[in-house]
Amino acid sequence: MLSVKNIEVTYLNVIRVIHGISLDVPDGAVVALLGANGAGKSTTLKAISGLLHVEEGKVSDGSIYWCETRIDNKSPEDIGRLGIVQALEGRRIFQHLTVEENLTVGAFNRQGRKEVKQDLEMVYHYFPRIKDLRKNTAGYLSGGEQQMVVIGRAMMADPKMMLLDEPSLGLAPMLVEEIYEIIKRFNQEQKTSVLIVEQNVRVALSIADYGYVLENGRIVLDGTAEFLKNNEDVKEFYIGLSAAGAKKSYRDLKHYKRRKRWL
Repeated sequence: MLSVKNIEVTYLNVIRVIHGISLDVPDGAVVALLGANGAGKSTTLKAISGLLHVEEGKVSDGSIYWCETRIDNKSPEDIGRLGIVQALEGRRIFQHLTVEENLTVGAFNRQGRKEVKQDLEMVYHYFPRIKDLRKNTAGYLSGGEQQMVVIGRAMMADPKMMLLDEPSLGLAPMLVEEIYEIIKRFNQEQKTSVLIVEQNVRVALSIADYGYVLENGRIVLDGTAEFLKNNEDVKEFYIGLSAAGAKKSYRDLKHYKRRKRWL
């Protein structure tokens, strides 16, 4: 469904931050793009959704295809109309609007009030907590409730694919589990493909079908979720477990480095 082919991303025509990465998201799949802060994960999502130009960036080489249509040269509005919807990192809500008004904004590109109303009820089905808060001003919600609004707003756009940027950021572990369970249910029940960017490798792989590990703008490892969960490098470098299963601290380990095959 989505095919990213050997793209490079450059800012200000000088700074290259993505160095020839390729990835695929099949129809109906959940794919995780994993890596540390600054690896280039969010930049990759913005390349797909067309938002790079806002930050004076561009896809300087390679191509991105959506259902055999090339989209790396299209505007964010055109890409959104194709059914690719991004939920940005950092819970970008309209703080002065109510919860329901925030959700309705997600349907701005759609026709038919009846369908929009039905989808609003669908969002409340997945997030019953925000249904009780629908008349509240969104800026006064907790971080977890705001994250539910952000994902619900993306659902309102009737997406064929959702791009989720760090949905677990700043949330309590129990709330992270709840939100990821809802994402997986939405994927299975609505047949919507999902590309998730995450630093929380464990939770992302708990619902993903496939994953890619990104470092310094390059894909260094990819495979099924089961393969990545059992990979010793992933467990040590991203989940914090040694080969023996013990938790590890890198505070005083000056020799910490990637193995040669990762370079």
